[in-house]
Amino acid sequence: MKKLWRLLPLTVAIGFALAGPARAEGLLELYDAARAYDANWQSAKSQYDANVARAEQARAGILPQASLSAGVTRSTLETNVNGAPVNPAVDRSFTTQQATLSASQPLYRPANLATYRQGERQIELAEYQLTAASQDLMIRVSQAYFDVLAAQDTLAFVRAQKAATAEQLASAKRNFEVGTSTITDTREAQARYDLVLAQEIAAENDLRVKKLALDTLVGRTDVQPSPLATGLEVPAPQPPVAEAWVGVSEQSSPAILQARKAVEIAELETEKAKAGKKPTVDLTTSYGLTRNGGGSSTLAQTSRNNNGNIGVALQWPLFTGFAVENRIRETLALEDKARADLEATRRQVAQAVRTAFFGVLSGQNQVRALESAEASSQSALDANRLGYQVGVRINIDVLNAQSQLFQTKRDLAQARYNVLLGHLRLRQANGTLQAEDLARLNTLLAR
Repeated sequence: MKKLWRLLPLTVAIGFALAGPARAEGLLELYDAARAYDANWQSAKSQYDANVARAEQARAGILPQASLSAGVTRSTLETNVNGAPVNPAVDRSFTTQQATLSASQPLYRPANLATYRQGERQIELAEYQLTAASQDLMIRVSQAYFDVLAAQDTLAFVRAQKAATAEQLASAKRNFEVGTSTITDTREAQARYDLVLAQEIAAENDLRVKKLALDTLVGRTDVQPSPLATGLEVPAPQPPVAEAWVGVSEQSSPAILQARKAVEIAELETEKAKAGKKPTVDLTTSYGLTRNGGGSSTLAQTSRNNNGNIGVALQWPLFTGFAVENRIRETLALEDKARADLEATRRQVAQAVRTAFFGVLSGQNQVRALESAEASSQSALDANRLGYQVGVRINIDVLNAQSQLFQTKRDLAQARYNVLLGHLRLRQANGTLQAEDLARLNTLLAR
C-alpha cells in the first residue's frame, strides 16, 4: 500500500500529460456562450421583453372593453305612519340579486389611435436597443478574446527574451573568466536578466487577469482562445472609402434608428395633444338582470326585471382651461428637441465611423511598418552578435538589440489584434456588425 501511495503522484502526472491541453475555442463559440451567461446581455433581453409588453398595452385603447358586475342585497322593510304601525302591518324582508354585463367599442378616439401607433414604434425602438446590446456584447467578447491572445504573446516573447538574455549572461561570464571581457559586461547582462525576470512576473499576472476577465464574460473556466493563424494577412476594409461606410450608417446604425423613432413618437405625442380638442365617439351596450326574491319595497311578490340597451356615446370637450393648448406647445417643443437629437446622433455616428475607418487604415500601415522593423531588428541582432564574437561590439549592444527585437515582435502582435478588433468596431460604428462577422474572423484563427 505504501508503494502504491508513492506511485500515485507519478500516475496523476502521466494522466495529465496524456490528457493534453484543453481544446481551443473560436470567437463565435465564445460569443454564443456569452449570450447565455452575460448578465448585461440578459438584462438587455429582459428589458426588450418588457418594452414589447408595454408597447402592446397601447392596443387596448382601440379594442372593445367588457365588464361584469353583480351583487346581492338583503333588505328589511317596516312601514309606520306618524310613529304607529299601519294596519295591516307592513313588515317583511326581501333579497335583491343584480347582475349587469356592459361593453363598449371605441368608434372615434384619435388619442387612443395615436397611442396605439406609438406602441408600434416602441416595439421597433426596443428591437434597435437589443441590436445595440448584441453588438456591444460582440465587441466585449472580442476585446477580451484578443486581450488574452496579446497577453499570451507578451509572456511568450518575454520568456524568449529571458532565455536569450540568460545565454548572453552565460557568455559574458565565460569571456570574463578567460579574460576577453570586463566585469562590466557581466554586470550589464545580469541587470538586464533581472529586469526581464520582473517583466515575466508582470506578464504572467497580466495573462492571469485577462483570462479571468474572459472566463467571467463567457461563464466558463480556463478558456483557451484559438490563436491567429501564422502568416496572417490583415484584410483591408471594404469598401475602401470612409464616406461609403458613413452612408450605410444612415439605414443601419441602431443609434440613428432609435433617434429617428424617437422623432416619430414625439410627432404622435403631438397628435395625442391635439386630440384633446376633438370629440370621442363610443358604441356602448349593456344587459342587466335584477331579481327580487320575496318582493321589493313596492311589491310583495317575487319579481324579475331584464334590461338591455345599446347606443352611441358622444363626448366633446368645449373648454379645458387652456390645458390642451399648452400641452400642444409642449409637445411641439419636444418634437424640435427630438429632431435636434437625431441630427446630433447622425453627426456623432459619422464621426465615430470615420474615426474607426481611419483607425483601421492606420493600424494596417503600422502592421506593415512593424513587419519591416521586425526584419530589420532581427538583422541588427544578428550583426551585433557577430560583432560581439569578433570583438567589435560589446555585450550591451547585443542586449539592446535583443530588447528591440522582442519589443517589436510584441508591438507587431498587438497591432494585428488591434486591426482585427478595429474592423469589428468599424462595423459596430455604422451598425452593420453581426455574428457572421465573428464567423468570418474565425477563419483567420488557427484550429
